[in-house]
Amino acid sequence: MTTIGPTLIQLLPRLRRYAVALCRVGDVADDLVQTACERALAGAAGIRAELPLDVWMFRIVRNLWYDRLRRLRTRGEEIDITTRDDLVAVDGERDPERRLLLRRVMEAIDRLPEDQRELILLVCVEDVSYRDAAAALDLPIGTVMSRLARGRKRIADELGIESGRLL
Repeated sequence: MTTIGPTLIQLLPRLRRYAVALCRVGDVADDLVQTACERALAGAAGIRAELPLDVWMFRIVRNLWYDRLRRLRTRGEEIDITTRDDLVAVDGERDPERRLLLRRVMEAIDRLPEDQRELILLVCVEDVSYRDAAAALDLPIGTVMSRLARGRKRIADELGIESGRLL
């Protein structure tokens, strides 16, 4: 029997990035990833053979997030990502233009319908293949492709991008 531990350790940065993108709060993302890893390690014998480990883990993180949302519907406020400068991927002091563009892109992604936002995060941020994203979300590949196309078009329209150029 092979152990998934070393592969899981390599996946941690991607899992955390995905979890942060879903919930927008670093501490909550850390909890999601930790719980997902615990479940994966406890149920390693039950890994779905048809899914790559990363896809299986993204699915666990996503399901944990939705479980958490259901539990927290009656609870208090969440912290807005715009107040957390430590989560921005670029240096805002050296490159304010990129930071502004990143903020505009994140705001556009936030305004997407949930089904499009999930796919944009998996495919465009986490570089998951269409086929693996379809497996992770339990969708037909055609649905993945059409939702991605609509999501990308909506983001491009909001940012004023036409023919690959920023207007």
